Amino acid sequence: MARFGRCTVQGAALVGVRAIPVDVEVAVTKGLPGFQIVGMVDAAVQEAKERVRVALKSSGFEMPGDRVLVSLAPSALKKTGSGYDLAIAAGILVATGQIAASAVKGSLLVGELSLDGGVRPVKGLLAYALCARDHGLALTCSQFADGLVPFEGLVEHGVFTLRDIAANRYERFDYCPDCNVKPEHDYSEISGNEIAKRAFVIAATGNHGVLMMGPPGSGKSMLAERLPSIMPPLTHSEMLEAALVHSVAGEDVAGILSGIRPFRAPHHSATGPALIGGGNPVRPGEISLAHHGVCFFDELPEFKPSVLQQLRQPLEAGYITIARADGSVTFPANFLLVSASNPCPCGYFGDPEHTCTCSERRIRDYQNRIGGPLLDRIDMHLDISRVPPESVLTRTGGTNSESLRIQVLKGREYASWRYAHEELDGTTQSLIYSCHLAAKDERFLEKAAATNGMSGRGIVRTLSIARTIADIEQLKSVGKSEICEALGYRLRNKIGG
Repeated sequence: MARFGRCTVQGAALVGVRAIPVDVEVAVTKGLPGFQIVGMVDAAVQEAKERVRVALKSSGFEMPGDRVLVSLAPSALKKTGSGYDLAIAAGILVATGQIAASAVKGSLLVGELSLDGGVRPVKGLLAYALCARDHGLALTCSQFADGLVPFEGLVEHGVFTLRDIAANRYERFDYCPDCNVKPEHDYSEISGNEIAKRAFVIAATGNHGVLMMGPPGSGKSMLAERLPSIMPPLTHSEMLEAALVHSVAGEDVAGILSGIRPFRAPHHSATGPALIGGGNPVRPGEISLAHHGVCFFDELPEFKPSVLQQLRQPLEAGYITIARADGSVTFPANFLLVSASNPCPCGYFGDPEHTCTCSERRIRDYQNRIGGPLLDRIDMHLDISRVPPESVLTRTGGTNSESLRIQVLKGREYASWRYAHEELDGTTQSLIYSCHLAAKDERFLEKAAATNGMSGRGIVRTLSIARTIADIEQLKSVGKSEICEALGYRLRNKIGG
């Protein structure tokens, strides 16, 4: 066995939702005994020294007693997590001649080592798999590849222990079983609130944000939780994008792999980094985990105003860029915002059955916590009333999700047909053109906008809602009827006005 030597093994670093190749360079040289890891590494990577030392001995290999230097290059890229254990251990074995270099050549090694030499999966395996495939490498990691899906062109090297690499004993990954998860909730469980269900059909068809306002117990949360059940299933590309974010965050991907759009409901005590993304290492936030799905903000005024205002940019752009001293990370955040609020601190302003105990100033201050700029970016504002007792106790239930979902699919299909035939580009001018407004209907909208002091964004959002309503009805032109319904969702009475 050659005691001294050098070798390079391929690892990878997670940056956002991407894995970037990292050269794990190992040198065993003469000198004072020591084990050092360099290359802008965090504490978890430094701890690999102890895990690797014990794992090698437990697996029947020798840990060199000389100077061992491990360099993770490029050194300017920050390295985090325990996923480098397997690459470091394999590099030491190759450098000391205990295994052949061919055992790891052309492989991307990712995994955490247990003290008995076992290989554990790490989060972000989906990103590592894409990196390996795109760079023509085999992915060598734990055979229990949680959260992975098969990729055409990906060479699989699943291992249980370090000894499997030495013996070239590889298995196919133990992929997630065929996922057949179904939505947990159905709109048939909600009696009444048919107007709100109609509004959610429009929201799901056109990806319109929703703010529900109503007293406690009016069913706001139930309406929001069932929205994914009427949305179209994820396409293959959407499924991959959403699963990638969840894989990097270490979240379960079974529902996403079943085509169900993600649903996230952060608590109102959530911090900015928890919602938007951040931390050290940078982790995707709730809005990114809701990518291609729904993010539900219950008790919206209870969130810190400074946190809520951070939603404005990702709502417009569909992504969030988090800047740090050592670089910036971009996460996708194309989500449907659904929110709910009580009308006042006590919750009963406007409720005919309960007397509100709040002053006008307290009500105004409470509602103003949301902030005008954010409110203007939420397309649809709904007033939700409490369902009468006789409707709650009925055994027939309300309209089910399947019938609502059919309406959504029809509307989306018609909208796709329009885009293809009218060559629309998603700009404001193309939206106005696609509505084919008659002169009288255009004047009606202008008068309504002037009367209600609507902003330019508010007018465009109203037209967008009206266009979605026309798509559901499969109408080429938007008329007064669609504009009136859209205005009903867009405008609501304000305190003192």
